[in-house]
Amino acid sequence: MAGTRLDPIDRKILAELQADGRMTNVELAKRVGISAPPCLRRVRTLEDAGFIKGYHADVDARELGFEVQVFAMVGLQSQAEADLSAFEEQCRNWPLVRECHMLNGEVDFILKCVAPDLSSFQKFLTSELLTTGNVGSVKTSLVIRGAKDDPGVPFDVLEERLSRSE
Repeated sequence: MAGTRLDPIDRKILAELQADGRMTNVELAKRVGISAPPCLRRVRTLEDAGFIKGYHADVDARELGFEVQVFAMVGLQSQAEADLSAFEEQCRNWPLVRECHMLNGEVDFILKCVAPDLSSFQKFLTSELLTTGNVGSVKTSLVIRGAKDDPGVPFDVLEERLSRSE
């Protein structure tokens, strides 16, 4: 299990930073019960090892004028690896596509998109997404409201699993 490569202090550091990535190293060290210099070394090691991928502000899309959020379920005509990779690369180049996930089952990809308004999304849908080579079908669902949007992983579940395996 991947979580076992980390000791309890590393996992606590990750949980604290996931909850508040803006805290100072001194505050983080205090919360996890170690001094600041080894805390900073651990954080840098976690970054270098890829456990921490980055630090981001959680901006409110609607406050910034992006009133429309849509999930687009995309079916491709070919699932050859080169075609899958080409579609993923195209998704990385579309600013309105904020997330792209390849799925198993009836749908090949699900895209989370944001747009200032419905007409902007419709323009993206009809002039870009639907005209992309290899796209066979697209079904969209407009988000009415969100009920939960927690980032990262549930560290309490990880700790419970680790305590049972010891």
